[in-house]
Amino acid sequence: MQGVQRRRCSNEAAGLDLSAATATATTTSSASASASTASLSIDEAEPAEARIQRLISEHPVIIFSRSSCCMCHVMKKLLGTIGVHPTVIELDDDEICSLGDGASTPSAFIGGSPVGGLDSLFALHLSGRLIPMLVAVGALYNHPIPS
Repeated sequence: MQGVQRRRCSNEAAGLDLSAATATATTTSSASASASTASLSIDEAEPAEARIQRLISEHPVIIFSRSSCCMCHVMKKLLGTIGVHPTVIELDDDEICSLGDGASTPSAFIGGSPVGGLDSLFALHLSGRLIPMLVAVGALYNHPIPS
């Protein structure tokens, strides 16, 4: 994970590529994406595990993804359809081990807490618990919470 390169994902989600050689993020046209670029700078001396934990703690919704993964694409589309603009970190296969034991992609974190993969995110959504979680961490505004 050398540097950060921001790129545009579906539904204007903030996308990051940690394998690029740049040291700071470039911005996209999305207001929420450009607001989050300040914490995306990379200190190359920072260990990968510490960097990942810092990113998780600094962003309300973050997805660790692979660009070639269809489940990652579905997770990004689900959140985008709800109206969330997650920070998306595209990982290489060798970087996935930095997420922790047994981690795979997609891996979602909401409010610094691990949600899990696509099946866990869908389970939260179908049970009606996803939207209140997203509202609580500030990822959704003016959204009615189902009773």
